[in-house]
Amino acid sequence: MTSMEKREQLLQTLRIFSEANGPSGFEHELARTALEILQAYGESYIDSLQNVYLERTGNSRDRVLVQLDAHLDEVGLIVQSVSPQGLLRILPLGSWVASNVPSHRFRVRNSEGKWIPALATSKPPHYMSEAERNKPIVFSAIQLDVGASSAEEVSEKFKIRLAAPVVPDVDLYYDEQNDVLMGKAFDCRIGCAALVETLSSLAGEELACDVIAALSTQEEVGGRGVEVSARSIEPDLAIVFEGTPADDTFGSPDSQQTLLGQGPMLRHMDVTMITHPGFQRFALNLAEKEGIPVQEAVRSGGGTNGGLIHKMGSGIPTIVLGVPVRYIHTSYGIAKLYDLEKTAQLAVALLKAINDTTYEEILTGDGI
Repeated sequence: MTSMEKREQLLQTLRIFSEANGPSGFEHELARTALEILQAYGESYIDSLQNVYLERTGNSRDRVLVQLDAHLDEVGLIVQSVSPQGLLRILPLGSWVASNVPSHRFRVRNSEGKWIPALATSKPPHYMSEAERNKPIVFSAIQLDVGASSAEEVSEKFKIRLAAPVVPDVDLYYDEQNDVLMGKAFDCRIGCAALVETLSSLAGEELACDVIAALSTQEEVGGRGVEVSARSIEPDLAIVFEGTPADDTFGSPDSQQTLLGQGPMLRHMDVTMITHPGFQRFALNLAEKEGIPVQEAVRSGGGTNGGLIHKMGSGIPTIVLGVPVRYIHTSYGIAKLYDLEKTAQLAVALLKAINDTTYEEILTGDGI
């Protein structure tokens, strides 16, 4: 496969993941798609929480075991009730800023499994008082409009029930000339694509470690899926792929640590984890040796599945490879395919470098 063909395959993988519908707790449709994708690289299966697993062909079960993780779910909404006028009252699935929701298109799944287009309501300025114009937007004031005029119409014609899942209605766009990706759910579908690209690049390769991948669910509502997957896998090490928030469009240049076009971001700390210093330094040194650009960050907010994995069992050294994404937890994100490629390249290099000897070096490393 040529480099251009490989890049096109990666873009198509990302397109499949990004455009799929799968908010937290409703990943079933995407899980089946992911299962089909992963089957090319080993034995794959789904558990009752819709985590999708892949045990890599060539595993021996007697070597260092590395878990690869990326979460399937996206931030979304759920229908709480229906007004007499046929508007859908909603609650968030995951963290949203309320002001980012009005006037955007969404998809609502009905009882027949169809995804119905909807608009998030926004009161025209013609009908707003001065007080309303200056009032902060709150989630309880936002509703979805599918074009119905009554609650009965929502139920009988649109077949929409309570607790229907909702996702942004956005297709992936790629500007090849400028390497600009725009789309929804890059947190963490871009991480899912990096995980698949890692497995694809290693197909047929002999490794000195075992690899089990898990595309986990419900990360955006507390990392519930990874609690199950990590307990099931019981890895010795873990590599978490993430679509991580870029900070290159705000703040002073000296404070920016996650920029588009500069390769994956490896965080030393966030509010859920202080990254294992031995594993972090091993990854950073390897990136330098292989000529793979990386960024380092110390975060005062945010968290990933790594925050849960590293506390499992007797402690699991875990690192996070973050693909920078602007404007995550909204309907649209901006990223670069270059950063996605470099993230997968670093993961491939790590898996080729991990063996019994380097595992001991990682465990005892102090980050210096």
